[in-house]
Amino acid sequence: MPMPPLMIFDCDGVLVDSEIIAADVEAKLIAEYGIEMTAEELAIRFAGLTFPVILDRISEESGQPLSASLIDRADAEIDRRLGEEVEELAGAREAIETFAERGVPTCICSNSTSGRLEIELEHVGLWDYFTGHVFPAREVGTKKAKPAPDVFLHACKTFGVAPAEAFVIEDSVHGVAAASAAGCRVIGFTGASHSYPGHADALTEAGATTVIKRLRDLPATVEALAEFGEI
Repeated sequence: MPMPPLMIFDCDGVLVDSEIIAADVEAKLIAEYGIEMTAEELAIRFAGLTFPVILDRISEESGQPLSASLIDRADAEIDRRLGEEVEELAGAREAIETFAERGVPTCICSNSTSGRLEIELEHVGLWDYFTGHVFPAREVGTKKAKPAPDVFLHACKTFGVAPAEAFVIEDSVHGVAAASAAGCRVIGFTGASHSYPGHADALTEAGATTVIKRLRDLPATVEALAEFGEI
């Protein structure tokens, strides 16, 4: 049965259940400025974006200037909590190993830093599956973060694969939009703790070909889409 020449994973909210942890830290920090937003609300609105971008958007909406010092504070606390609390999402390891058994190369394209990716993936025991094939958007190629498509184009170029032949799994609207803009075929994922009613519809509208809730369904979904071609 046909399989693609490259499978690209987002990390946060796809391989590890980290988005809600980061959102909790960020929500508590912006509350210091009188801006009340729950971790769930913040995750729904801004999942997949970097914290500097989130701060800019919240500052613009609220008219409340937010100190850049929050970025360093957030980074330190998120890294600490991820290294202690983050959990692998069910089915992640099984999916990765299935692709390996089928001879499909895998990599990660993420807006997180290389340091954070190593912290959380080492914690759950997934780092060694991707060593050498982890692409932090702000550290490779053009260094443009999602929703720019650049990190996906960089990964495809590295593997010598045409973007139209590569598959991507993403949990955020911004990530789906980035992968779609790169020309990749995108599968949305709604199985993490920050998922919400309407999440699947939002991912579809952003460009996902289909949406799954269980990672153990990923290899079969990719295989089916690869067999039947463009939907």
